[in-house]
Amino acid sequence: MQPDKWRPSIGMITAAVILSVLVLPLIGLIFFRLYENQLVRQTESELIAQGALMAAVYQSAIAQAPDDAFPIGVDRPLHDPAVEIDERYAPILPKLDLASSRILGPRPNAQIAVSPPSAEALRIGAELTPLIEQTQRTTLTGFRLLDADGRVVGGRGDIGQSFAHMEEVRDALQGRFSAVMRMRDDDSPPPPLYSISRGAKIRVFVAFPVFVNDQLRGVVYVSRTPDNILRNLYRERDKVAAAAIAALLAALAIGAVFVRTIARPMRELAQRAEAITKGQTEAIGPLSRHGTRELASLTQSFMSMARRLSDRSTYLSTFASHVSHELKTPLTAIKGAAELMRDADTSMTQEERERFLSNVLADVSRISALLDRLREMARAENPQIGGAVRLGDLAAVLRERFAALDIVVDGEHQTLSLSLENAQIVFGHLLDNSTRHGAKRVQISAQTQGDTLLIRVTDDGVGVSPGNREQIFDPFFTTRRAEGGTGMGLGIVRALLRAHGGDIELAETDGGAAFVVVLPAVEAPPAPVRAAH
Repeated sequence: MQPDKWRPSIGMITAAVILSVLVLPLIGLIFFRLYENQLVRQTESELIAQGALMAAVYQSAIAQAPDDAFPIGVDRPLHDPAVEIDERYAPILPKLDLASSRILGPRPNAQIAVSPPSAEALRIGAELTPLIEQTQRTTLTGFRLLDADGRVVGGRGDIGQSFAHMEEVRDALQGRFSAVMRMRDDDSPPPPLYSISRGAKIRVFVAFPVFVNDQLRGVVYVSRTPDNILRNLYRERDKVAAAAIAALLAALAIGAVFVRTIARPMRELAQRAEAITKGQTEAIGPLSRHGTRELASLTQSFMSMARRLSDRSTYLSTFASHVSHELKTPLTAIKGAAELMRDADTSMTQEERERFLSNVLADVSRISALLDRLREMARAENPQIGGAVRLGDLAAVLRERFAALDIVVDGEHQTLSLSLENAQIVFGHLLDNSTRHGAKRVQISAQTQGDTLLIRVTDDGVGVSPGNREQIFDPFFTTRRAEGGTGMGLGIVRALLRAHGGDIELAETDGGAAFVVVLPAVEAPPAPVRAAH
């Protein structure tokens, strides 16, 4: 026996759905990180643009100053890895990344320079400082103008001091563009969630070398803090908390709906199924709550199947009791006759012996007839489903078979959802009953009502007495037991019709007997069937 395949429970699926809803905000934080990294790149790009513009202004001022005003540094490198050079342009692309780039410590304090800058350099720096301050008020960018030795000659502070010991400035003094991230050293309190993001307390620094005649003459040193998403979230913490509560309530609502509409009905259906397998027929019925359309359909199909199986089991039990009773009577008679014939020995006359033997043969014939009808009943319970026949074609076959009956048909164009063989079994039993009950004329009329075909079979025989109307479809019930009737004909008819989705019932009539056969309507009529001769 193969092991059962693992399948998740409804509860597990419900929990997974709820957790998925709750995890969505965490996924949002991951996207926050990506967006914050983009903010760092944007800040670096803006600093490059501002530094390039200020470097152009600073380069013009240095070029107009006396040669000894600014020291001369290294020659321009043949290739700067940070600069993408093509035929016309030399763009510097932002490359800082929160995940892979180093984050240095806070910017070191300026050191005392070995020698002060020249007076002319300080004058030029002072002239450019108002431009720097005006730009800073708008862009929030910090500017420092350095000479080729790393000394500050312009900006809002640190004039005359040296920045040459700082890593990014040291790279710029070698003629290479440099951009780094450093931890901030200001005293402003960070938002409580700052530890989730590395961008909450960093500042971007860019060192831009300035060349005059391909020789390093100065450095533009700029810095700015990237926009902080979490700081904005902290400012809107009430709204963020409301959104989180709304997400939690939404997850709980989804879980409640899921449990109410799927988990509970399926659990109840499973409990009902277990009860039905234990023989508790009272468990067959609608659930207290179906939840969804699909579950309602599933439950209805399951309960219909369970009801049919239960009815089938009851029917088989009753049928077995009837069969046992019907077979026991002739077998008892045969046994009694055989014992009398054995015990009587020579005292039984030939006439008596022949009478007993005739009774035995009659009982054997009845047993044989019962067994034949049982086989017919078995075939009727599991027939070959399908096929269709015109009522007119069926009537032709019946007229040939029952030549003594006057068969009148109304609606010969109607089509029955039975094969010709099964239709002969159904209507053959009905007409045989009519013949055995003195009928001379049988009328068969058919009409369609919606998706149902109704066939009424009426005869002019003795009919069915009021006392027998409730028992006429019971197995083995017959008013012709003395003539060899088995009482199984109408049972075979009903079993065969129900197997095809139809049924039969006894109808009211002023004289004779009337039966109504119900069958599903057939859309397309079959080709005509020639009657057998």
